[in-house]
Amino acid sequence: MKSLPNRFPLPFLFLAILALLAALWAGLMRLGWQLPTLTPSLALAHGPLMISGFLGTLITLERAVAMQRKWMYLPPLLAGLGWLVTVLMPSPPLGPILLTLASLGGVAILIEMTRRETASHTITMLLGMLAWFTGNLLWLFGWQIFQVVFFWQAFLVLTIAGERLELSRVLRPSNKSQTLFGGIVFIFLAGIIVSVFNPQIGTRLNGAALLFLAIWSVQNDIAWRNLNHKLPLTRYIARCLALGFVWLGVGGGLSLVFGAQVAGPRYDAVLHVVFVGFVISMIFGHAPIIFPAILGVPIKFQPGFYIHLILLHASLALRVLADYANWHTLRMWGGLLNEVAILLFIGMTVYSVRKSVSGK
Repeated sequence: MKSLPNRFPLPFLFLAILALLAALWAGLMRLGWQLPTLTPSLALAHGPLMISGFLGTLITLERAVAMQRKWMYLPPLLAGLGWLVTVLMPSPPLGPILLTLASLGGVAILIEMTRRETASHTITMLLGMLAWFTGNLLWLFGWQIFQVVFFWQAFLVLTIAGERLELSRVLRPSNKSQTLFGGIVFIFLAGIIVSVFNPQIGTRLNGAALLFLAIWSVQNDIAWRNLNHKLPLTRYIARCLALGFVWLGVGGGLSLVFGAQVAGPRYDAVLHVVFVGFVISMIFGHAPIIFPAILGVPIKFQPGFYIHLILLHASLALRVLADYANWHTLRMWGGLLNEVAILLFIGMTVYSVRKSVSGK
């Protein structure tokens, strides 16, 4: 008899998915698609909804499930409620306060994880959580999103980098490789801090670090070794991760060459190359690991997984091309197809989980 999923995390997961859907709706509005506004502040909340509402809830939920400590479910609850209040009650700033408290709770979780296992990967993820908290705190105090977006980017990049470093320990990276990784993280964080005072220099340091991290992964991340693995699921995961690292390098290169962008098509390109090309591709790849851990149900590989993977990267390439060619209509379609790929991913994941539960 097949085991049923762990139902306790389901409400938190529902809040995360709902935040994703709201963020996708807001993203289409920002691209120029004529859609009902739903709430007056929805379009402006696209970034916070994706970073704190969806990914903040999901990442802290994953940590809470892994650590099995009841108090650790408070951060995903605060993140889930925070994005709802941000959209429904933009004034007073109760929503940003809840999201900031959620990120502070995330820091507390990572401090406990680092206390239990002090290692390069836990320290890296702790730095990511601190970046999320710092970005939310600055946003709460009135900083504009383009001023704090590097902090939010660091939250996701360092969280993923820490996870990849942990999973790649089977390759036994040399002391030189680990020192190089630490140096890249240092440059990355230095770039974020410098960007507060000098956006051009800070952005280029940030871009150099992302490019170096992508190059570092080729030798040190196990994903590149598994591109032709005999197991279809392992092979699929590796290809998701490798494509994500490619986009991370592209994003780093764009920042290194063009410097700081605060608005316009190039701003759209440099952000979404990392947040969609790297982060979402990593989510596609990590989902078969994360969701079984949260729900207690394995995800069976489906050949259809490649549909949303190919669509995501093809549409992102189209979007970036349109951004730099200043083709507004093509950019709208590229963004729309990005979101279609994400929705297909959700549908295929639900389908795979249902098949696992039913045993078919």
